[in-house]
Amino acid sequence: MSRAVGAVGEGLAAEFLEAHNLRIIQRNYTCKGGELDLVCADGDTLVFVEVRLRADDDHGDALETISVEKRRRLVRAARVYLLENGIDEDTQACRFDVIGVVAGQLTHLKNAFRTDGAD
Repeated sequence: MSRAVGAVGEGLAAEFLEAHNLRIIQRNYTCKGGELDLVCADGDTLVFVEVRLRADDDHGDALETISVEKRRRLVRAARVYLLENGIDEDTQACRFDVIGVVAGQLTHLKNAFRTDGAD
């Protein structure tokens, strides 16, 4: 997928989240070993959002397309983000959400996975 197409999906996801009262803090955070599509605030909770853009759902839903290794990279990137921003991961409430954009339809999976690898 091209970067431009990915940006469109992330833009749709950001608009959706803002319409649901989440505040976008950062887009496309990158660090060694990982990337976070969107970092948001949902009240006092920091939300790391993975956006999955697909033409159709023939090969599974958005969450099914995120491998265990991809989850590990997301968690690693989130920990680096927290460290770089002076946020204590032991006291800051965080969650990982997934937004699936399939044929223009959005699905928001809150708390899509946990940092310990369990679903």
